[in-house]
Amino acid sequence: MANHGRPGAIRKAKKGPSQGTGGLGRKALEGKGPTPKAEDRPYHKAYKSKQLAERSAAKHGGQRPGGRNAPARGKVAEEVVTGRNSVVEALRAGIPAKALHVAVRIDMDDRVRESLKMAAERGLPVMETHKPELDRMTNEAVHQGLVLQIPPYEYADPIDLAEETIQAWKKGHIANAPLFVALDGITDPRNLGAIIRSASAFSAHGVIVPERRSVGVTASAWKTSAGAAVRVPVARAGNLNNTLKTFKKMGIFVLGLDGDGDVSLPDLALAKEPVCIVVGSEGKGLSRLVGENCDQIVSIPIDSAMESLNASMAVGITLYEVSRQRSA
Repeated sequence: MANHGRPGAIRKAKKGPSQGTGGLGRKALEGKGPTPKAEDRPYHKAYKSKQLAERSAAKHGGQRPGGRNAPARGKVAEEVVTGRNSVVEALRAGIPAKALHVAVRIDMDDRVRESLKMAAERGLPVMETHKPELDRMTNEAVHQGLVLQIPPYEYADPIDLAEETIQAWKKGHIANAPLFVALDGITDPRNLGAIIRSASAFSAHGVIVPERRSVGVTASAWKTSAGAAVRVPVARAGNLNNTLKTFKKMGIFVLGLDGDGDVSLPDLALAKEPVCIVVGSEGKGLSRLVGENCDQIVSIPIDSAMESLNASMAVGITLYEVSRQRSA
């Protein structure tokens, strides 16, 4: 066998890694792929948070606690009144409340003392809460160490409310024919509060608000109503037009308020009948479909063509006239 190279050397086929690879070979050059997300790394705190969230979702059938429409984490789950002035005024107005949260080591002043006193008189739970939790509850709003939790308003069903009222009227349990007020596109809670107050003053049997693009019974509406929201039920309609159509089938006349009405308010002949007064927003008035569903469009005569009435004032004047005619 012939030898090549150095004398006595025998050429052999190379086995294993070549010099300079460090023994790792070509596979090592491929790398380990992209860095896993923090929530996928077992040693990272985000991993534990993810596991807890998954277990919680499994426990609630894949939904957030409270159901599919429950607020996401970080958002306010319940309505709250924040700030010392707002809280003490809300308590003075008798707004229904769930609990009063007071910051730990809060600087006491007259407003805080009065709030604590009123909460104690009403039997409200008073909780000492750390600032980070108050910040979370209020979605970082200015709270001055005082937060009042407001429970969600329990709306009536408009059809059920109308049926119950009609039955009570027919049986003689209420003296006057059913009287309702419906809001079309009104988004200011102070308007709703003022309308509820007028409804209470003139013996209306309920206020109807649409489910979408409309104001609801908020803390501001409660406050403006001056407690009347306790006496007058507010119903929420999934579809206002369908509700008004059903009202008409039940024998309730639907009267829309508009500056260019078919009938002037003093000439209204339906006041003693079951009626639902519909008021639109100040800017747009009644929507087209709602206007078409009205039995009559009623206008309120005013002295100046340059002036207009806001929604709550228009409702108050109309309810007064209906009440006047019914008592005549």
